[in-house]
Amino acid sequence: MFDKLFAAQQKAEEIKKRLDTISVFGEVENGAIKITATANKAITGISIDEEFLKNADKEELEELLLTAINKAMASAEQVSAAEMQASAQDMLGGLGGMFGQ
Repeated sequence: MFDKLFAAQQKAEEIKKRLDTISVFGEVENGAIKITATANKAITGISIDEEFLKNADKEELEELLLTAINKAMASAEQVSAAEMQASAQDMLGGLGGMFGQ
């Protein structure tokens, strides 16, 4: 029983490591602001077009940054959920023996 729980825990750690290697993106204003993040929801890059920056005011820039970050986080959540769901099916199949099934 503990072997199967340990295996499930290891599988979860593997998923987390894999999510660190998957990049997701959020962008606004036709790519004027681009956010890069991992599927584990860690921001890894911010890119702002210089021409856009020259013409943007502070409030507009802040609002668009928030929008781009939220888009990247939503993408990360979708990828993470899909990975977890796929792996959960594998883990549950392996844990079925614990309950006499």
